[in-house]
Amino acid sequence: MTVAAALLVLTDGRFPAGGHAHSGGAEAAVRAGRVTDSATLEDFCRGRLHTAGLVASGLAAAAAAGVHDPRTLDEAADARTPSPALRRTSRRLGRQLMRAARAAWPSPALDALAAARPQGAHQPVVLGLVVAAAGLTPQDGAYAAAYESVSGPATAAVRLLALDPFEATAVIARLAPDMDGVAGEAAEAVRGGVDALPAASAPLLEVTAEQHAAWPVRLFAS
Repeated sequence: MTVAAALLVLTDGRFPAGGHAHSGGAEAAVRAGRVTDSATLEDFCRGRLHTAGLVASGLAAAAAAGVHDPRTLDEAADARTPSPALRRTSRRLGRQLMRAARAAWPSPALDALAAARPQGAHQPVVLGLVVAAAGLTPQDGAYAAAYESVSGPATAAVRLLALDPFEATAVIARLAPDMDGVAGEAAEAVRGGVDALPAASAPLLEVTAEQHAAWPVRLFAS
């Protein structure tokens, strides 16, 4: 498998990493009336990209670079995720990604992190190790995390709003320049060490994640 093809496989929505069961906060935003159509979906995704997406991109790029102990990066992810619900979600997704990735790209680094974090490491950290195992670059890791931060909510909106899939795809396409900027910023931050990694906050996403986790009935796990 070529390097370019590996990135396509990893970011393909059909890769069994569990992301299809999560809306990235879109379900709560739809219920609150903040996301009602493609325009408001684009606003939501842009905000998520420049906050949670930027943080995830930085962690993924740092893990892919192989300079820092993944356990240290996992602790850094905890520090950047105040919401217990989002921490649980990130670790659940990390565990699922770990299972799929160890089958696709066996790696001692993945085995070691799986042993150190049997309940699951944070998804961006696992993503970075997977990127390295697949022969990709830290920049690729940043791009993968940035893309996932908007593709998940956009895809979920198709079900939540009965949105035209073409419109949802157009939202993602219009955000491509923003993804370029976020991935570049995240990859550059890796040079400054763990403390220099992005730590942007999204308080509304954190608050609504806690509310969403308490709903008795919901379409998505988060």
